[in-house]
Amino acid sequence: MKRALVFQHMNHDHPGRFLDYFAEDDIIPEFVRVFEGQAIPSLAPYDLLFVLGGAQDTWQEDEFPYLKNEKAAIREWVWDRAKPYLGVCLGHQLLATAQGGEVGKADHSEIGVFDVAMTEDGKAHPFFEGLDQSNRVMQWHHAEVKRAPQGATVLARSPAAAVQSLAVDHHALSTQFHCEFSPQTVATWSSLPGYISALEREHGAGAYERLKAECYPQMPAMARMTRTLWDNFKRLSGLKT
Repeated sequence: MKRALVFQHMNHDHPGRFLDYFAEDDIIPEFVRVFEGQAIPSLAPYDLLFVLGGAQDTWQEDEFPYLKNEKAAIREWVWDRAKPYLGVCLGHQLLATAQGGEVGKADHSEIGVFDVAMTEDGKAHPFFEGLDQSNRVMQWHHAEVKRAPQGATVLARSPAAAVQSLAVDHHALSTQFHCEFSPQTVATWSSLPGYISALEREHGAGAYERLKAECYPQMPAMARMTRTLWDNFKRLSGLKT
């Protein structure tokens, strides 16, 4: 049985679809609720580091001091140990800053369902083997990677954000978009007033019902995309042979 260390930044957030994959591949997730002050343990016993999204911004180290520790852990994991890493949204941005890239406020926030397209490097990278060159994805972000770190490959972009996915060699993969979101994820928001309010601030009254109606029919295609990403990642990173 392998062990995945998961950095969690807010209540009710989890790896979504990837939890099913973990179960299939005999990987046990162990959560560190960094936002509650839980300490990051020694990285040595773990096989995978999965860093979730969150409302925090990478530059808010004064407000959220644990971000500095996360960046140090990610740098050790990805650079020094070169072990399998997955990051989504904030986890994507933290990978970029931990490796020397730059993150800032997005020129245009993306909240909802949007298209992302492979870059030329993405078309050639084995992480994206078997994917369509353009995919509909779930987004929820107000910040973005402005400059990719040296040594990283930009795999995908959208009209609003030039860095939608990063790879570091064949052991680290991150996405700005929420490839982990599932129908269960979206259904959970109905009982979380903060999520509903956030959507309505962006898109007006009834935003949640409209988003649900738009995204649910597209979830099977999103699931196939994420499954392909996972299968490529686990093989290339050596997580599962």
